[in-house]
Amino acid sequence: MDLLRADPLSVLRQRTSMKWRAYPDDVLPLFVAEMDYPLAAPVKAAMLDVIERSDVGYISGSGELATAFAAFAEARWGWLIDPANVRTTTDVSVAAVEALRQAIAPGERVVIAPPVYPPFFEYVAEAGGVVVEVPLLDSEAGGASGSLQGNNGAGGSGPATTEERWSLDLEGVERAFAAGATTFLLCNPHNPLGLVHTRETLERVAELAEKYGVIVVSDEIHGPLVHDPANFTPFLSVSPAAREVGIALSSASKGWNLAGAKCAIMVAQSDRMLGLLERMPEEVGMRTSQLGLHGSIAAFTDGVPWLDALLATLSTSSALLGELLEEHLSAVTFRQPQASYLAWLDFSGLGWGPAPSIRALDEAKVALSPGLDFGSQGAGFARLNFACSPEVLTEAVTRLARVAA
Repeated sequence: MDLLRADPLSVLRQRTSMKWRAYPDDVLPLFVAEMDYPLAAPVKAAMLDVIERSDVGYISGSGELATAFAAFAEARWGWLIDPANVRTTTDVSVAAVEALRQAIAPGERVVIAPPVYPPFFEYVAEAGGVVVEVPLLDSEAGGASGSLQGNNGAGGSGPATTEERWSLDLEGVERAFAAGATTFLLCNPHNPLGLVHTRETLERVAELAEKYGVIVVSDEIHGPLVHDPANFTPFLSVSPAAREVGIALSSASKGWNLAGAKCAIMVAQSDRMLGLLERMPEEVGMRTSQLGLHGSIAAFTDGVPWLDALLATLSTSSALLGELLEEHLSAVTFRQPQASYLAWLDFSGLGWGPAPSIRALDEAKVALSPGLDFGSQGAGFARLNFACSPEVLTEAVTRLARVAA
């Protein structure tokens, strides 16, 4: 399979997205989750067609997207969805906040599992809830993930994977549910670790949620980006209990690099959860972008070969990152992710303090996502986006190594 080629820096720096406007041109931006590859041809064609026919008014329902996503989910994950149970909105962030607004009363507690995507903290507050942290477990550290160690995936007996190392703290989750938490905001797959939760883990979450009357809002935006041999399991697919208590959120935005196109998917598969979606204001759905809607339809129907090439490219890039770290910066460690294009880097061996991204930016001119943004467990860590060219990735590690020398 041919790998994707990232656009050259001269082309990328013409983009106006946050990734390419947040920092001066002497900085390599490897922080925000945007990829450097050109759009998939079917997606580009569909969006251009929208422009050609001046079809940029308000959307009229989810249209063909519900059917397209249902077909993709069945073919890719074996998940059976009635298209009538699919709704759209602007993006997964809006979907999460609006689902939480319907799931909780003001002041109710919402469980999250840090280190986790930073907006999770904000979603809960915006919806009027109170965050309850149940940190992930780390088998090697023998506890929560604040003292993570890993390897670079080069040499020795091979890389430690996220599944072998991290997991949800199910006992901690049950304690939080028993203490009165009413909702669990689940990250599946888990950002920033690239952790793909097992079916058994998700079944247990569903059992606990049903037992304690908890609603599970499952952010599955990275679901299309799971690497072989891992298998993504949609939360709603695992059991009748999951369908009774859960809402799934998805999008083509991460898999096909469409974050700014503004289209996300919400799925419910029980009368109770469909009622929750129906209680949302009409504007939640009306805010979906026509460009995003039609780009997403093309992604889920005709963009699968491009997605497969992307996954092969990302696997190569992840392996290259491990080799580069082993050769040039062995004190910085990471575990090969099972999903996405994000590496959770442990800088503690360098002694750069709790916020190593500051030194990376100031001295190496490499922009990384600060680990502490993902929770207190991120002290000493930073997140790196490796969805870039081999040349950019090599230059980034080389710059960091020069500072560390």
